[in-house]
Amino acid sequence: MKHVIIGTAGHVDHGKTVLIKALTGVDTDRLKEEKERGISIELGFAYLKLASGQTAGIIDVPGHERFIKNMLAGVGGIDIVLLVIAADEGVMPQTREHMDIIQLLNIERGIVVITKKDLVDKEWLDMVTEDIQDFVKGTVLEKAPLVKVSAVNGEGMEELLQTINQIAADIKARQSAGPPRMPVDRVFTVTGFGTVATGTLLDGQIKTGDSLQIYPAGGVYRVRNLQVHGRKVDIAEAGQRVAINLSGLEACELKRGQVLAAPGSLQPNHRLDVKLRFLSSAPKPLKHRTRVRVYLGTAEILARVILLDREELEPGTEAYVQLQLEEPVATARGDHLVIRSYSPMRTIGGGLVIDPTAGKHKRYRKDTIDALATAEKGTPTELLEQYLAATARLCTQSDLTTGAGLAADTVTSALQDLLTRERIVKLIYEGEIYYLSAPVMNRWEDKIKQTLAEYHQSFPLREGYPKEELRSRLFPTLNNKQFQMVLIHLKQTGGIELHANSVALQGFTPEPDNIQRTGIKRLEEIYLANPFQPPNWSDAAREAGISKDDQEILNYLLARGTIVKVADGLFFHHQALTEAVELVKDHLARRGELLLGEVRDLLHTSRKYTLPLLEYLDNKKITRRVGDKRVAGRALSIDKAANN
Repeated sequence: MKHVIIGTAGHVDHGKTVLIKALTGVDTDRLKEEKERGISIELGFAYLKLASGQTAGIIDVPGHERFIKNMLAGVGGIDIVLLVIAADEGVMPQTREHMDIIQLLNIERGIVVITKKDLVDKEWLDMVTEDIQDFVKGTVLEKAPLVKVSAVNGEGMEELLQTINQIAADIKARQSAGPPRMPVDRVFTVTGFGTVATGTLLDGQIKTGDSLQIYPAGGVYRVRNLQVHGRKVDIAEAGQRVAINLSGLEACELKRGQVLAAPGSLQPNHRLDVKLRFLSSAPKPLKHRTRVRVYLGTAEILARVILLDREELEPGTEAYVQLQLEEPVATARGDHLVIRSYSPMRTIGGGLVIDPTAGKHKRYRKDTIDALATAEKGTPTELLEQYLAATARLCTQSDLTTGAGLAADTVTSALQDLLTRERIVKLIYEGEIYYLSAPVMNRWEDKIKQTLAEYHQSFPLREGYPKEELRSRLFPTLNNKQFQMVLIHLKQTGGIELHANSVALQGFTPEPDNIQRTGIKRLEEIYLANPFQPPNWSDAAREAGISKDDQEILNYLLARGTIVKVADGLFFHHQALTEAVELVKDHLARRGELLLGEVRDLLHTSRKYTLPLLEYLDNKKITRRVGDKRVAGRALSIDKAANN
C-alpha cells in the first residue's frame, strides 16, 4: 500500500504550525517554550485524512535559523513539501535556506503555500506572488502549484486540500521488500510501556515481535508494540510515520540521529563516497579537508571533505568527494545529505551517497573518479559488479543487497547476469553461498599459485603448504570455511590439489634431489641392518650424511610411510615393522596369546624396543592387552590399521 509523508518548510513565524492545525486540528507545538515564544523549536507531528481514504503523516519543522538542524532531522523522508511563505513578508533568509535544502534533498513534489493573505491587500498579494514565482524559477518547485490561504479565516484551505490530494495520488509506493530502516527523530518514555522511538520508515516493513538493531553501534531489541497515526498496528510499512515501543531498552540508550534497522543489514562506516553539489550561494570556495557539518537522515556529524581530484571546489559546481566522518554513520546508497559550514553555520551544499561503506582513496586517481561515476549512474548489474570488485571479499546475497543499496530482486537478477557472463564466481560449501568478483578470484589464484611455487622450491620434500598457515598469511580476513570454499573452487578449475591439512600446486609430487636420494638409500640400509633395534634418528642421519636436512627428510619418509613413528624418538623401517607384525600374528595363531618377554625373544631385541612396539600394536589393534598378556586384535595388518 502507498503511504505519504508531508513536511513543511519556510521562514520562522510564517504560519507553518497554524497552517497544519487548520488542516488537521492538531497543534504540533508541544513544548512549553514553544507555546511561550510562539515559534516551533522541535519537530511537530500530525496526520491528515486524504480524499483517497489514506492517512498522510505530517512533519512540521522549525523555521528559525537556530533550529535548522532540527528542521533537517525532519525533512529527509518526506514525499510532499509545503513551502510556506507569509504574504506580509515574502521570501526571507530561512525561506532561501530551506529551499536550498529542498533542492539538495531532491524533494521534487511540493506546493508553494502563501499564508496570511488576510493581512494584506490584493495589490500587495499580487506583488508578493510575482516575487515568489521568480524565486522558485529554476528550482525543483518551479512547476509546483501555488496556493494562497488564510489559516485564520479558512480562505483557500479547501483548494489546498484538493491540491494535496491530487499530488498524493501520483506518488509511487516505497519499496517494502527489503530490510526495514528507520532514522530516529524522537525518543521518549511512556509509563507502563517503556521506551518509544519515532521516525519515518524509509524501507521495508516492521512487525510486532521483530528484532531491530540500533546503528551505528548498539544492541538488538524486540518490537513490543507499533503505532501508526496514533493507532496500534501489527505491521508498519515503508513511507509511514511509525512509533516503535522497544522491549528492554532504556531511553538513554537511543537518541535522535541513530537508525533502527534489521540486525546486520547496515555497515556503519567512517567514510562516505558522495556526489557533492556546492551551492552557488556559498561565500567562498570549498578547500580540501575543510571541516563541515553533515546532516544525514536525522543525524548531525562532523566531517572533513576530501576532494579527490582538485584542491578546492568553486561555488555552483559539483564533484565526487569523500566525507571523512568523525564518528561512524549507518546509511545506504542513494541517500541524500546536506552540508553546512562548521562556523558560522549555513547551508553550503549537499549530495548523494554513492558508497556508504567506502574505503580510503588515493587522490588524483582517474580510475577512482571513473568508478564513482559508474556507481552513480550505472545499471544495477554494473553497480553490483563494481561493488564486488571494490570490496574484494566473499559476499552473501544479503551482503550485496545492503552494501550495493539495491533491492533484493534486483540483486538476484544482476547476479544471474554476471554469472552468465562469468564476471563473478559462485562458491557453495556446506549449504552456504557466497559470491566473488571473477577478476578478484583470478588475482587470488595467481597469489596462491605463486606462494605455493615458492614454497615447493624451498621445501621440495613437503606434501604442500599448511592450510591454516596459508590462510593466515594471505587471507587473514577469511574464516576457515570461506577459505576452504576458495580452495575447492581452485581445485575444481584445475589449479591446485588439496590434502587433509595442506595445499599444493596441481601435479606437484615431493621429490628428493640426487644427493638426498643417496642419503635416503643409506638411511634405509642403516635401519634395516638391525631392524628390531633401530638407531636414534639423529645418529642415523649423521651416519647417512644428511644431518643438514634431517628433519625435512624424516617428515618426507614419514609421509611416504617408509619410516614409521612407533613412539617418541623411536622409528622403525616399514619393512621391519611389517615383518614384526607377521611374526607376532604367527605366534598368536599358534599359541593364542603372548607375553612381552616372548616378543622380545621372538624379535631378538630388548625390552627398550619391545614395550613401545607392543603398545603401538595395541593402539593399531593388531594386538589387544589382557592383563600381562596380548591376544589378537581386529586389524589384519599395519597398512589396514592405518586406514581405520
